[in-house]
Amino acid sequence: MNLPLLEKDTIELCEEVGAFMRKELEGFDLSRIEQKGSSSNLVSYVDKESEKRLVNRLGQLLPGSGFLAEEGTEVIGNEYTWIIDPLDGTTNYLHGLPLFAISIGLQRKEKTILGIVYDISNRDCYHAIENGSAYCNNKVIHISGITSLEESLLATGFPYYHSEKKDDYLEIIKLFLEKTHGIRRLGSAAMDLAYVASGKLEGFFEYNLKPWDVAGGAFLVQQAGGKVTDFSGGTNYLYGGELCAAGKVHHEMLAAIKKLWYK
Repeated sequence: MNLPLLEKDTIELCEEVGAFMRKELEGFDLSRIEQKGSSSNLVSYVDKESEKRLVNRLGQLLPGSGFLAEEGTEVIGNEYTWIIDPLDGTTNYLHGLPLFAISIGLQRKEKTILGIVYDISNRDCYHAIENGSAYCNNKVIHISGITSLEESLLATGFPYYHSEKKDDYLEIIKLFLEKTHGIRRLGSAAMDLAYVASGKLEGFFEYNLKPWDVAGGAFLVQQAGGKVTDFSGGTNYLYGGELCAAGKVHHEMLAAIKKLWYK
């Protein structure tokens, strides 16, 4: 497999599907929204059509590969598996808030070897492959050089489904609000991770995440020099539902999270 060529072709596919999403948004009608489970979990027809286009083409680019995607595509394939969120930041999209992305990760035998986050509104593509740097539009990106939590700007998310840990999570947010430059809630985990990789944010943390939310972006952070763990400091951030991703403040962030999460 020619991984650099596959990366190039996948980026071009993201650009094509992103153009479709932008066009659909021009005449978007809220009455076409579906509701799955609750009013908080909104899914538009754009999600499904975008996933269909991505899966069909990626299956051609890498025949026999498997898929795990947000809109329900789940195919067991060969040693390669695509992990896809066709539209991360759906609620932002529905309201015309220009912060939503396509997120794609490719794994070989459960090890991520390619990550792409395509910022649909700004047409910025964050991308990386194994044994290489992380890029935005083919320009190398790096994590932030800031080393103290007090100088950091962080991002988080508010999970749709609150567990018995919600009070502990709010305590973590409160602590970081007091100890940092601030916390942003952008509404797209994929974009949060891309911003950590490119040094716009020093760190990102969230729980109740799904693999397709973070597969592409977590790999970007790692290739840009950052660290990604679950809340215990382990490696189960794709399927464990907890993620802490950061540059040089990861250790300090994780220590604060662990103290309150496991109290």
